[in-house]
Order: sequence, then C-alpha cells, then structure tokens
Amino acid sequence: MHPLRTPSETISRRQWLQSSSLGLGSLALANLLASENSSNANTIAVPHFAPRAKRVIFLHMVGAPSQLDLFDHKPTLLRHDRQLCPESHLQGQRFAFLRGHPSLLGTQFRFRQHGDSGLEFSEVLPHLATVADDIAMVKTMQSEHFNHAPAQLFAQTGFGRFGRPPLGAWISYGLGSENTDVPSFIVLITGSVAGAGNSLWGSGFLPTHHQGIEFRSQGDPVLFLSNPPGLRDADRQQVIANIKALNEAQLAQIGDPEIATRISQYELAYRMQTAVPEIMDLADEPKHIHALYGTQLGKVSFANNCLLARRLVERGVRFVQLYDQGWDHHGRVFDNLKKKCKQVDQPIAGLLKDLKQRGLLEETLVVWGAEFGRTPLLQSNGQFPGRDHHKEAFCIWMAGGGIQGGQAFGSTDELGYFPVNNPCHVNDWHATILHLLGVDHTKLTYKFQGRQFRLTDVGGQVLQPLIS
Repeated sequence: MHPLRTPSETISRRQWLQSSSLGLGSLALANLLASENSSNANTIAVPHFAPRAKRVIFLHMVGAPSQLDLFDHKPTLLRHDRQLCPESHLQGQRFAFLRGHPSLLGTQFRFRQHGDSGLEFSEVLPHLATVADDIAMVKTMQSEHFNHAPAQLFAQTGFGRFGRPPLGAWISYGLGSENTDVPSFIVLITGSVAGAGNSLWGSGFLPTHHQGIEFRSQGDPVLFLSNPPGLRDADRQQVIANIKALNEAQLAQIGDPEIATRISQYELAYRMQTAVPEIMDLADEPKHIHALYGTQLGKVSFANNCLLARRLVERGVRFVQLYDQGWDHHGRVFDNLKKKCKQVDQPIAGLLKDLKQRGLLEETLVVWGAEFGRTPLLQSNGQFPGRDHHKEAFCIWMAGGGIQGGQAFGSTDELGYFPVNNPCHVNDWHATILHLLGVDHTKLTYKFQGRQFRLTDVGGQVLQPLIS
C-alpha cells in the first residue's frame, strides 16, 4: 500500500467507530468523517524521493505509427526491399493480418542526423527534428500484445485486459493535483476514441475520483459543466450544498468511500465552472504562439490540444493525456504517414519549444508513444504497401522532466525486427516515468481483492541511462 494513501484505513476506522460502544454522537462522527474526507484526490502527497518532474503530458498516437519510417533508419532493409523475409525472423512469430511468407518493405523516406547529438529523423518530421537534442529516443520498446485494444490497455495500464487503472490514475492516486480547481488527470482526444475506449482513462479499482476527465474542444469543455438556462450561480451553489449534506449523512450511515468521492466531485465540478472556461479559451494567446503550434481558433485539432496541454500543466494539472487517432496504416503507409505527420509534427515541436521558453520543460515530462510499432514486412499489394502490427521492437521517446536528451537508447537488428541490445518492456517505461516523478514504482500499491497491485505488476526496471 502506498504509505501516503491508505484507503483501507478510513474504512476500518469508520467501521470501528460505528461498531464500538464509545458513545460517539452522530455529530462528532460526522465531523470526523468530514475531516477524513477533506483529504481527497486533490491532496498533494509527498513523493518517495526528490522528483525531477512534477507533471506529465503523454501523447498517444492511436493505431501505432511506423517507427521504421520515422525514427529507426534501416539501410539494409531498404536494400532488400520486396525480397522474402529471412525464415529466422518468422519462426514462432504471430501477426494480426500477415499470412504466408511475407516480403520485406524498406522506407521511401530520407533520413538525416539532427542537432549536436546527431539523432536521426525522417524527412516527414522536419519540425520535431529541430528539437532533437531535447529528445531521448528508445528504439527497443516491447509489448506483450499485437492487437490494438489489448495493446492500448497494456501501454496505459500495464495489463492487457480491462479493469486496471491507467498511468494517469496511478499518478493522481500517488501525487494528487497541484491545483484543487481542476482535475489531476485530463484527457484530450482528436479523431475517434481508441479501440479500448474510455477504460484507457478510467480508474480501474482505484477510487473513481482518480479517473481521467475528458475535455472537449468545442462547446462545454466538460458535459453539463455550465448552469442550465435560468439557473443562477447562487442557486447552483445552494443545490450543491444540499446534495453535499445528504451525501455526508449517507456516508456517516453506511461508510461507502464512493460517497466521499461523489462529494468531492460535486465540489470540484463547481470550482471548475470558473477555472475551466478560462483555461480552454485559446483566444488570449498571442499570435506568435498560435504560429508556433499551427493552431486555428474554433477548430478541433491536435495542434489546439497541444496548446491546451501546455495551458493545463501551467495551471497545475498533474497528468494530461492526448490521444490522436488515425495511425493504423495497413495500406498506403507512406501516403498516410505524410498526412498524419503534417498534422502533429509542428504542434509537438511547438509544445516542446513553448514549454522550454517558459521554464516549464524542466519540470514537465513529455512522453510520445503508441501501443506497438509496425513490421518491416510488406502488407497489402505492391501498389499500396502497408505494414502490420509489430510488438517485438518499436520506438517511444521522452523529453524534459529529468530526461537526458539527444540520445538513442537501444538498437534493433539490421532489418529493424528484434532488439540487439537494451530491450525495454512497457513495465520499464512506466517505472521510469514514475521514478522521474519521485515515485518508487514498487511502493505505489493498492490493495484490491486481497492482493497488493501496482502499475508495473511484478516487473519494471528504471531506465537509468535516460535520466540526466
């Protein structure tokens, strides 16, 4: 159990008080419970050790981009383009769609080294290449799943089935929020929702106040946040006060911790009515910032969400999750990658530059990744080539928040199929993110169904070479 968050403690104390014969009156009990409940999801817990980062922006490219066309340059693969894949690479392998004996597929994009570090980027990422020295690239990330929904769950929760809390919920549980007027875990989406649905930002078995709150780019940022027509703010406040009184009475009677969650969420929603509209209003950003990100007012876009992410962490949101859909390229991989990279390249580079110029990058960890990568094998026909799912080795990167930029960690074989050194597991990725936040991943636990659970399960090694 996390030493600073012991949900079972409040239940056992409540049960003891209710069952004891000490003669505590209902008023005294209600006051005690109210005091306990004031320590809710927004309380800031002290990390296990000095953190390098205070907050996280996680960019998940839903569908999985091809690392071989973006970050992992393989000249040998290009030389053997459309030749049969060696049998040694196919033994024991399973694919989502490939059948028979597939051929190899080299990239159509040029690669160049960038920055003082010489980190390689594809020509379709010209803006990201300008911040090469801030980025630590991991080229040997491995997943245990090759289908989208289980792999998305695994990338976010460390488990390939529904029911576990995602990274953002664990961080909310462990550290809370720096600003009690906004949630500690916020989600922004472009495109359709990922295959695993809103379980990717649920709370799993953690108290529900740790789940991610989806913010929308148009209309009310959060559904039903605004007062209904004809309802004054004072009226809304009175309604919430009355609901709180009823909830507190029920909490004192039956001791269900979810009632405490309900109380805190009503209060948070009321505070958000003032805080959130101001955060979501991009109109007050200067022209040079809109030019930096490539944002357009009034439109739903990944660029707008990147700028919103900066505004959110600037105001103390602990974990901001961006999902961008449309990276599942089983055909026309080169045409589709160009289109998608054009949508995200400038905004991501702009986000890193903006955070840096504001002095926020040192304390904000920016994470880029997906549920898996793409094969070095040809899928579809020769005219419209694509790539299948690949879990054996793919790229993620991190920047800011204690990361030593300008490096590539791990390498794959000459075809980009398997790691040849420093293989990394998703558990290692999660352990490293928590470590940068000052959290020991082996100690951030929660007792559920008789077992102490943690994000990294029984695995996870901190990737120390990535840390400055």
